[in-house]
Amino acid sequence: MTVIEVVRGDITRQDTDAIVNAANESLRGGGGVDGAIHRAAGPRLAEAGAAIAPCARGDAKATPAFDLPAPIRHVIHTVGPVWKGGDHDEPAVLASCYRRCLEVADELGARSLAFPAISTGIFGFPPARAATIAVTTLRSTPTSVARIHLMAFDTESHHVLTAANTAQ
Repeated sequence: MTVIEVVRGDITRQDTDAIVNAANESLRGGGGVDGAIHRAAGPRLAEAGAAIAPCARGDAKATPAFDLPAPIRHVIHTVGPVWKGGDHDEPAVLASCYRRCLEVADELGARSLAFPAISTGIFGFPPARAATIAVTTLRSTPTSVARIHLMAFDTESHHVLTAANTAQ
């Protein structure tokens, strides 16, 4: 059974086999968590991302972790939906991000994985709704991943993720 923990901290410093990057289609880096992961992993991450890009919304692709600290060995890049009011398949695309990341993690043999809050930054997905979709999808998707960290950047996101995780 997969254990899901809400963790406040830096995704680039997690004690996990892989981390998830809330990326853009180019996989070359950007702002927010994407930029933080790229800065920590070094310039080879953007080169590796460009080599496998583009990544469609709802899909996921992996690269090595490059300069990220051990035990992180992989970065799984996923592109979430841009919120347009909820009537343009945004919830289904977001759920697909979480499912595909677990599938890629299984292909890599990763037993532990850290997720940021996908699409809740500049993509505008409402955080509480996104948290519920994340937890529901992670709990219902068969996987060999034993431990998942849902990363909270601040107190508010920690509360939202914790509420979603304990409600399930």
